[in-house]
Amino acid sequence: MKENNLIKNYIKNNQLDIEEIIQNYTPYIYSIIRNKNSNISNEDIEEIISDVFLATWKNQEKLDVNKELSSYLAKIAKNLYNKKLRNTRNDIDIDDYINILFEEESIELKIENTEREHLIYMLVNNMKPEDKDIFTLYYYNSMTMKQISKILNITEKKIKSRLFRIRKKIRKHLDNGGV
Repeated sequence: MKENNLIKNYIKNNQLDIEEIIQNYTPYIYSIIRNKNSNISNEDIEEIISDVFLATWKNQEKLDVNKELSSYLAKIAKNLYNKKLRNTRNDIDIDDYINILFEEESIELKIENTEREHLIYMLVNNMKPEDKDIFTLYYYNSMTMKQISKILNITEKKIKSRLFRIRKKIRKHLDNGGV
């Protein structure tokens, strides 16, 4: 480590010489982190060290060039260590369990929806041809009642009435089927 570790001594061509900083300060940051917790893994220490240098590089415009680089790096290292410590304490997070529950629920919902869709498909296939056409054009082809009335040559009022009855039948079958 340089005796005069002012930030301005590490600026070359109007940018921080990050390679020199890494070379000179890696052992320093390592010792800061290791002294805070001797049980921390080397992988975690390396990750924190990398993050310290990355943060320094990304924020180089904000640095006061007349300050000591070592105190700046030490502060970043301590903050990142504390953040890492908080994250490892929260590794077992209730949100993880909630997400798993939602995933399981969504699988069950998908199965139920598939069963419901299959039952509706079977019901539609057993309808009178005109009802089947109305239902299919309205729900599967997303046509308006006006468009359907032109295609099937029946009034919109009749289509509306038929759709109401069809939905009622389907709902009754679904309710009776336990879906």
